[in-house]
Amino acid sequence: MSSEPHKIRFVMLGGFLGAGKTTAIGRLAKQYQDQGLKVGVVTNDQAADLVDTNLLRSQGLNVGEVAGACFCCNFNELTSTVETLAVDERPDVVIAEPVGSCTDLVATVVQPLVQLFDAQFDVAPYGVILKPSHGLRILRKEAQAGFSPKAAYIFEKQLEEADFLIINRIDELSTEQVEELATLLSDFAPETPVLRMSAKTGEGMEAFSEMLDQRGAFGQKILELDYELYAEGEAELGWLNSSLDATCDEPFVMDDLLLGIVERLRERLAAIQAETAHLKTIGLWEGAYGVANLVSSDTPAVLSLPSHCQTKLAHVVVNARVAVDPQLLRTHVEEVVQEVAGQLGVTVTLHQTQSFRPGRPVPTHRFAKPNG
Repeated sequence: MSSEPHKIRFVMLGGFLGAGKTTAIGRLAKQYQDQGLKVGVVTNDQAADLVDTNLLRSQGLNVGEVAGACFCCNFNELTSTVETLAVDERPDVVIAEPVGSCTDLVATVVQPLVQLFDAQFDVAPYGVILKPSHGLRILRKEAQAGFSPKAAYIFEKQLEEADFLIINRIDELSTEQVEELATLLSDFAPETPVLRMSAKTGEGMEAFSEMLDQRGAFGQKILELDYELYAEGEAELGWLNSSLDATCDEPFVMDDLLLGIVERLRERLAAIQAETAHLKTIGLWEGAYGVANLVSSDTPAVLSLPSHCQTKLAHVVVNARVAVDPQLLRTHVEEVVQEVAGQLGVTVTLHQTQSFRPGRPVPTHRFAKPNG
C-alpha cells in the first residue's frame, strides 16, 4: 500500500450493529502490520466500557476510544484521539469503527476530514459491511424485518452512502443466501461494488484490502436524510454497557460464564419479543480473553472467540443493543448475570452499568457538498 509519507491513511468501516466490523478491523490491522505498517484503531460508542475496545487492545493493537457520542457528533474528539495515538508512534494507517446505529458519515466525518484536514489525512474509500441476518429481511421488504421501519431506514441509509459494500459472514451462509444478498444489494445500489467476505476465516480479505487501497473520487455520496426519522430510529434501541468482576474460590471456565450470559439473555429477550441488534460479552484475565455474542433474535448465541481459560477471577464487560426499554434491559442483564454466575458458583461484583436510549444526533460538521 503506497501513501504519502506525511499523511495518515484513514480507513473507516461502517455497518449495522452486529455486522462483524470489529472482527474485520482486527484482521485488516494484522494485514497492515504484516506489511510493516504502523496501525492505530479508533473505536466509538455512546458510552464507555466497550467490548470492542477491550478486544482490539487484547489483540495488541494501539486503540483510542471516542465515547459519549458518535464520531459525527464528537468530531473534534475523533481527530484529537488520532493525535493522541500518534504521540508515541505515528501510525501509517488509522482504522475507525463508528457506532453501528450511525449513518450520514460521509457528510459528517469523511468530507470534514477531506475538506478541513487534507494535509493530515489521506481518506480511503468508505466501506459498509452488510449484516446478513437483518439485511436479508430488510432488503426483502419483509413485514417482520425484526426492527421497525425507522430502524430499517437507518440500515438502508448506511448502505446508500457506501463507496463499496461487503457481504460478511459468508462462512455462515449458504451459496443461495449469498447470491440472494448479492442480487438484493445490486438492485438496491446498482452502482456500488459488492464484495463477499468472511472476516472470521479471512476469505475475501485480499479483495477487501485492495478496494481500500484505491484512490479516486470516493466519499462523495452525501445523503438526503430525515434527521427526525433517524433520531427516532436510534432511540428505539435500548443501550447498555456494564462492567463487572467475577470471582470464585475454585477455578471456573470463563467461556461458560460468557456464553451462558448471552444465551440466557437470548432466551429472555425472545420471551418478551424484544429484537436484538447485538449482544456481546468479553472476559479478560492475565492475557487470556474470550468473546461471546448474539447478532439477531433468530440466530444462535456463539462463543466467537474462546479463551480456553480457567480462572478464579475475570473482568467481564457486557454490551447490549436491543429494541426494548433500557431500564427493562438493565434489569434483565443484571438478573441474568447473577443467575448464570450463581449456577457456576461464581460471585459477581458490578462496577458500573449505563443504560439509556441514544440521544438525537447533532453533527459537529455537515458538508452538504463533496469536495471539488
